[in-house]
Amino acid sequence: MRTFSLFSILLLCLALLVIDILAFYWLESITTLLDSPGLKLAIEITFWIFTIGLISSIIILKVRLDDINPRRKQWLISRFYGLAISSFIPKLIFVVIISILYFTNFVFLKEESLFVVPLIGLISGVLPFFVILYGIFAAAYRFKLYHLKIDFKKLPRSFSGMRIIHISDFHLGSFNQRYKVLDPAIEMINRQKPDYIFFTGDMVNNFAWELKGWDKILLKLKAKKGKFAVLGNHDYGDYSKWPNKEEKRKNKQGIIDFFQTIGFNLLLNSSVIVDENGEKLGIVGVENWGNPPFKQYGNLQKALKGLNGIGFKILLSHDPSHWAEEIKVQTDIALTLSGHTHGMQAGIQYKGFTWSPIKYKYQHWGGLYGENDQFLYVNRGLGWMGFPGRLGMRPEITLIELFDSR
Repeated sequence: MRTFSLFSILLLCLALLVIDILAFYWLESITTLLDSPGLKLAIEITFWIFTIGLISSIIILKVRLDDINPRRKQWLISRFYGLAISSFIPKLIFVVIISILYFTNFVFLKEESLFVVPLIGLISGVLPFFVILYGIFAAAYRFKLYHLKIDFKKLPRSFSGMRIIHISDFHLGSFNQRYKVLDPAIEMINRQKPDYIFFTGDMVNNFAWELKGWDKILLKLKAKKGKFAVLGNHDYGDYSKWPNKEEKRKNKQGIIDFFQTIGFNLLLNSSVIVDENGEKLGIVGVENWGNPPFKQYGNLQKALKGLNGIGFKILLSHDPSHWAEEIKVQTDIALTLSGHTHGMQAGIQYKGFTWSPIKYKYQHWGGLYGENDQFLYVNRGLGWMGFPGRLGMRPEITLIELFDSR
């Protein structure tokens, strides 16, 4: 996980405190309606115990971060992240809604506002709280299969009907060795009977030790013709302080070795050619390539060496930014598969409409994009990072079928 400065943490705590002060101000307008002074006092005391406890814990965790066992540190950070979101977002909505209602109530509500304004304000805060709880405890593990078919003019006929499972962003450390949570996902993948499984990076949050025991689970993944993978930005150990370069190198090597253990061909700026009835297709994989502040380990030209004369290529590249910068138009790569964005683990997907705040950072953030017979698919990720849940952006398994459109 990324580390944040003490100043950033204090700013976060200040934001939490300001929202809580405003929320408490409006909460008092609701508790005044209670007949029991004891109940009113209990609610207010509970409110401030939670607020002070959360802010104090976040600051203490930051100060003592280096002294905490790495596994426990990762667990604590994700839990406090979830608590902070669960506290901040509902209260922010509560404050905004009840403020709007209060300052317009003389126009719209008149004398009934004494009851209606607090009631609507309370509901506006309570509902998001339960939605967030659902996102943490249920939606984070409600794996969804996306099935799409793509027609290509240059796909060799022998590969028409090819079935690909695309998965990405496991972030296994976030599951804290709860191995069974991925069993439904493994079963869902294997039921599709894929020809190939492609994994597009971020197996871990930062450390090779996160992989302990997961080999037994991921070895269950079955593909008829091959399993391929690339590294993501979190697989390089860049988000931790290391005593020396050798320790960081060993960490990365441990992650690389894990892919071999689970039967995946890890493509490190390299490619392979697969043959069907004398017709050939190239599978290309680059190391992580992203716009700053993400590092660019990827070398596309190196990865493409040896593919002269191969007319159809599939590229695995973790960060979808790579497609617009180096792939689309500049190459003849037909299909690029990426992950990285997680769909921000929050958004709206209803029938044909999809939206997530991440769209304001990434032009291509989730789903299929195409231009002139070149396509990019961005997987929304199977695991989670930071916020320990998903809101309207379920963990994804993608089944892609390729067809010859000639």
